[in-house]
Amino acid sequence: MTPVVGTCPLGRQGLEVSRLGLGCMGMSQSYGPADRDESIATIRRALDLGVTFLDTASLYGDGHNEELVGEAIAGRRDEVQLASKFGLTRGDRRIDGRPETVRATAEASLRRLKVDVIDLYYQHRVDPEVPIEDTVGAMAELVRQGTVRHLGLSEASAASVRRAVAVHPISALQSEWSLWSRDLEAAGAGESVLDVAREHGIGIVPYSPLGRGFLTGAITSPDDFGADDFRRGHPRYSGDAFWANLRIVDALRAMAAEKHVRPAQLALAWVLARGPDVVPIPGTKRRTTLEENVAALPVELSATDLQRLDEIAPPGAAMGARNNNDGVYGDSPERAA
Repeated sequence: MTPVVGTCPLGRQGLEVSRLGLGCMGMSQSYGPADRDESIATIRRALDLGVTFLDTASLYGDGHNEELVGEAIAGRRDEVQLASKFGLTRGDRRIDGRPETVRATAEASLRRLKVDVIDLYYQHRVDPEVPIEDTVGAMAELVRQGTVRHLGLSEASAASVRRAVAVHPISALQSEWSLWSRDLEAAGAGESVLDVAREHGIGIVPYSPLGRGFLTGAITSPDDFGADDFRRGHPRYSGDAFWANLRIVDALRAMAAEKHVRPAQLALAWVLARGPDVVPIPGTKRRTTLEENVAALPVELSATDLQRLDEIAPPGAAMGARNNNDGVYGDSPERAA
């Protein structure tokens, strides 16, 4: 099968990935039950379509997700740009950036994934109690050993990015970025995280580019979430915030209808239009949703379209914090939110 998704350089450190990635977390946690066979079929369908940039983490399902991804890519490892993350524990949501944790978690991830090398290894959150120079130094040792090819940070502040690149080149910054989560663009202390990343040639990997599903238009009531779906009780999906945020989605849905695309495709096209160094990783556990997301790639947005979307969802438009009160942001500006 001929892939329909092309590749692109992620930043300036030599990492080539598919233009769209696949977030695998929901196959193991947070979004209700998942069917293992369908999850594996979704990953393999992604590879068939050319979506070869796969994102997982030791946190997801306490290792279950890495095992699942490893099973799905068996026999096709050479097609994949494999990304994983370390430094968060699921139970107590503790950040751990100690060098010994870097080494131990990487070894465990390699075993679960059944691979010899991880293409992109992120610090899941910056540990405010451990100098980032120490953490990145331990990550750099993995590169020298050949078990990791490229390094990344997730939800890091501009200051941490600057300190990290002084130790070792950073290839990617993973942060939440979508029409209703635009903190990455905000200037703090005179500079945005986005600007600092681009100054150092760091590619941008937006997670939750569809607002954890809200921007798809498929969610119409708080009752749409099951009891084991973490979005039940989420600040943006609860009370008055839900109905206020639904107005953003209604406007997005109307514009999508005019362009003869789905709301999810319009929202993804907006993220993709932010630059050639931006590779979103929408998550799904179903082949049908994957294929809908891939169909966002040909969607073209004019300057007028982009202006209209900025008017629909300007920075700060979404009501409610972008994570639960127990969410972990490391040292990013959102940590105190």
